[in-house]
Amino acid sequence: MAFTAQELANIANAALDFYVRGPAFSQTIQSKPLYDKLRKGQKTFPGGKENISIPVKGEYTTTASGYTHDDTVTYANPANIKRAVAKWYEIHAGINITGTELKIDGISVVDSVTGAQKSEHSQRELTVLTGLLQDKLEDMSEGWARSFNEMLWLDGTQDAKAVPGILSFILDNPTAAGTTFGIDRVANPWWQNRASIGITVTDPADQTLVNTLQKEFRQLRRYGSPKHAFFAGSDFMEAFEKELRAKGNYTDSGWANKGRIDAGIADIAFKGVEVVYECFEGMIHGFVLMGGVIAAAQHALYRVAQALRPALGLAKKPQIRM
Repeated sequence: MAFTAQELANIANAALDFYVRGPAFSQTIQSKPLYDKLRKGQKTFPGGKENISIPVKGEYTTTASGYTHDDTVTYANPANIKRAVAKWYEIHAGINITGTELKIDGISVVDSVTGAQKSEHSQRELTVLTGLLQDKLEDMSEGWARSFNEMLWLDGTQDAKAVPGILSFILDNPTAAGTTFGIDRVANPWWQNRASIGITVTDPADQTLVNTLQKEFRQLRRYGSPKHAFFAGSDFMEAFEKELRAKGNYTDSGWANKGRIDAGIADIAFKGVEVVYECFEGMIHGFVLMGGVIAAAQHALYRVAQALRPALGLAKKPQIRM
């Protein structure tokens, strides 16, 4: 038999539903790896007229050459410093809350010359389920992070007052005419980023992505050992995973080794001798055999000999002291 209207009213006046107290459970928080990475590396600066300018160089003038007796030698006067210039921007995120909302939340805020002081009313816990002020502050924090993260992924053309993100200097076509931070990319190819877009993946067994990444990683280490960060979308990661499975990158601990699979191969070696990548600028294939014509060939042979001597157990080259 169903409750009567009078019985239902009586129950409603006698009991409450069970309310879970505390902050609202957010359902749409996403990780922001680029935002987190850049925030960890951020630095402060004291101010300035308009820009932040740093010195960079990618060319070197001084060269070494042999001489004997009273040969005439030449001297270089290096002048290769350039300035990379970036404008600094201001960004804002803010909220407002009315005095009435604060009263409902059981909170008083008093502004003074020394700042704002907040106090919670006595017995506030009897009426508050989720703090209005705290929820608004959480909204500001997450809203700031979301919008700034999106800003960092864009190129700045969406808003002249927005901070230009990584796409303003990591370009799809880095060899195109133009400047990056005020430096001409065509005249200074060392200032260009690397880009490989439109990679066609048909058969995962071809290992197109893995081979491309292996090649690009080698080039990224050409000028030192930078701290790499690898960000990718779901399409790229799915294609990557298919290539891993196609070649059976399986270990005795399963598909995941220490929580991940490394698709790269270790640095290569032969008979225990590490193969070290070195680039000789502007040289042609077979130049090592042209020592009498191309000076870089002599340097290349010297470097090879340096690496082979200890590996082959040969004595060090005698040193002549004058």
